[in-house]
Amino acid sequence: MDYVSALVPPVVMAAFFIGLVRVIVKTQGGAAKAKEDAAVDAALARAESAGQAAAKADGV
Repeated sequence: MDYVSALVPPVVMAAFFIGLVRVIVKTQGGAAKAKEDAAVDAALARAESAGQAAAKADGV
């Protein structure tokens, strides 16, 4: 029985890892990709405009 208890943790971790990889692969692309890309672009634009506004306020 010791061999079963020794093999269970790696098998469980491997199963979770395979599940994680499948979820990551499934969520790449598709309809959600455009929405995620737009959200990232908007966040970058906000960060850039905030940085420019701070530079103008400092008189640089």
